[in-house]
Amino acid sequence: MTRAPDDYINGDVKNVWHHLTLHQGKAPMIIVEGKGLRIKDINGKEYLDATSGGVWCVNVGYGRERIADAVCEQMKKMAYYAATGGNLPTIDFSEKLLGYMPGLSRVYISNSGSEANEKAYKMIRQRAHIAGKTEKKKILYRYRDYHGTTIAALSSTGQPERKEWFGPFVPGFVEVPHACCYRCAFGKSYPGCNLECAKAVEDIILKEGPETVGGAIFEPITAGGGVIPPVKEYYTEVAATCKKHDIVLIMDEVVCGMGRTGAMFGYQHYGVTPGIVTMAKGVASAYMPISCTVTNEAVFSSLQASGDKLSYFRDISTFGGCAGGATAALENMKIIEQEKLLDNVKAMGDYLIEGMKECLGHPNVGDVRGKGLLTGIEFVEDKNSKTPLAEEKVIAICGDIAANGVLVGRTNRSFPGQNNIINIAPAYIVSRSDCDEILAALGAGIKKVLG
Repeated sequence: MTRAPDDYINGDVKNVWHHLTLHQGKAPMIIVEGKGLRIKDINGKEYLDATSGGVWCVNVGYGRERIADAVCEQMKKMAYYAATGGNLPTIDFSEKLLGYMPGLSRVYISNSGSEANEKAYKMIRQRAHIAGKTEKKKILYRYRDYHGTTIAALSSTGQPERKEWFGPFVPGFVEVPHACCYRCAFGKSYPGCNLECAKAVEDIILKEGPETVGGAIFEPITAGGGVIPPVKEYYTEVAATCKKHDIVLIMDEVVCGMGRTGAMFGYQHYGVTPGIVTMAKGVASAYMPISCTVTNEAVFSSLQASGDKLSYFRDISTFGGCAGGATAALENMKIIEQEKLLDNVKAMGDYLIEGMKECLGHPNVGDVRGKGLLTGIEFVEDKNSKTPLAEEKVIAICGDIAANGVLVGRTNRSFPGQNNIINIAPAYIVSRSDCDEILAALGAGIKKVLG
């Protein structure tokens, strides 16, 4: 640092507008250094980051010099040209990425998850027009799923508190019920149910009119909305419904993608092949901004019509032409492969969630769920009623965990009266001893706040 810590802190308070935070005249935690899973703040306090950068994206850990070096060399050679042209890192990265995605064949690069989803929506609407099915432009989305912060992406987000006061929203987005067994929207219990949550998707399509629905977007495992892995048959049913009614299945892999769940992509746990997959966050482990909208050849071909000068996909993302993003993404994938990090995600994910399940004996712990290194613990006032624990108490638990040197996440002002889930999602390099440290801090926080 070239300035005193207090000088930086004062500069932050006076000049910086932080995300998702009420400005209270004081600086938040200011991070100055990171290595592996450990980060250090401006006052020298060290934390184990069990959030992969706060929003599940620094997936291969901090301090990866090989990514920084690769990006530096590329940027010295050729930093940018608009994505109307090509560059070598983008070609290399796209080929490697598609090798993990059988059935998909085209990679459209932009710079954020919200933008990646916006591209998908535009593709759905334009291809409907080209096909002469001008009504087939509605897009289904699921309650509790999050798809981004721009207005169309927010229009398709099933989190009411995140949407409050930002309307009017874009028309043509239709909500379907969530798939959380712990809080079944139909009052049923799996496996004794009839998969009502999946069958409701077709019911809503029929109500809206299949001729009006062109796409359906889902997080394969709901992340910020409560860490909700649907039961194994859910997507089989949903994919069959989409195929039956000529609806493009879109998987939003912004959180789950690039290994977070133990498979390279979350949808691959369910044996389905989407028509469009979106991704961002962990694509380059946040070393550079990059997102992708990946499609099958049918979607791509439908937007290559030559009869009308407006028939091709008329879209551009300025920073989709940054060669550094694709370079970082390519190096990130090499690290995941060479260090066999998917194996570690599976092993440490299983170990972590088993440790979290030990908390189920506490009267205020209602459910523990997750997949790989995407885990959540839901707190309740009592187990019989499942009344969600007050958000203030969940905040207090997170605060005590941080005081003990571990950073975890939580459902943050997303659902009225139901922001009661703490999420734990460390980087893929997490060790058994790191997991023990996380679990110890979690247990201590629960005991301190809830007794």
